[in-house]
Amino acid sequence: MRILIVEDEKAIADDVARALTAASYVVDVVSDGETGWFRAGTEAYCCIVLDLGLPRLDGLTVLKRLRAEGVLTPVLILTARGAWMERVEGIDAGADDYLPKPFQVEELVARVGALVRRAAGVASSVIEVAGLRIDTRRLSVSRDGRSVELSSLEFRAINYLAHRKGCVVSQGELMEHVYGAEREPDSNAIEVLIGRLRRKVGAEAIATRRGQGYVVGG
Repeated sequence: MRILIVEDEKAIADDVARALTAASYVVDVVSDGETGWFRAGTEAYCCIVLDLGLPRLDGLTVLKRLRAEGVLTPVLILTARGAWMERVEGIDAGADDYLPKPFQVEELVARVGALVRRAAGVASSVIEVAGLRIDTRRLSVSRDGRSVELSSLEFRAINYLAHRKGCVVSQGELMEHVYGAEREPDSNAIEVLIGRLRRKVGAEAIATRRGQGYVVGG
C-alpha cells in the first residue's frame, strides 16, 4: 500500500513516514508542492498526506489540479490549528479528510487507514476473504482461527490483494505496493513472494490469472 507524503517540515515528514512504515505502508516523501503534484498525478498511491503550506506550489493548488485532472486518490490534508477556512477550502476542493497540526501520529495512521479502506470499499479494519482474517490494525493474519506468521513483505502483499479483492492485480502493480517504485528487487521477486505466501495461507487463497496477475477472493 503506497502512501505519498507531501510535507516541507522535515521533522513532521520523518515522524509520519516512520509511523506509516511501521503500519506496513510503503512511503514516499516529497517536500514541495510541485514535486508532490507531479508524483501524485503520474504514480499510483493509495492515499496522499498533503500539507497546505508548501513551497513552489501550495497544497490547495496541488489538490485542485489533481482533482481537475481526474486523480481520485484519497487526500488527507494537514492544516494549522485554528485555520478553519483552509479546512473548508480543502474539503470543497476535494479533500477526503483533514488533520490540524500538531497531531498525534497514531491518529494520522488511523485516518489514513480509514481512507484507504473506504476507497477499497472495505468497511472494517478486519478483512475476511478467501478463508483468511486479515487485521490491518494489528498487522496480523489468521486462517481457521490459527495465527499465520508473515514477514513484513508477505503481509504487505496479502493486505494489498485483500483490499483489491476480486480484482486481478498485475505483478508490476503488486511490486510497487510491496516494494515501492524506487526500489529494484529481483525480477522474479513477486513470484517468489507469492510462492511463500501460498505455503503459509493456503495455495487456494491466491489465484493466478495467467498473463494478467493475481487475485484474492475472485
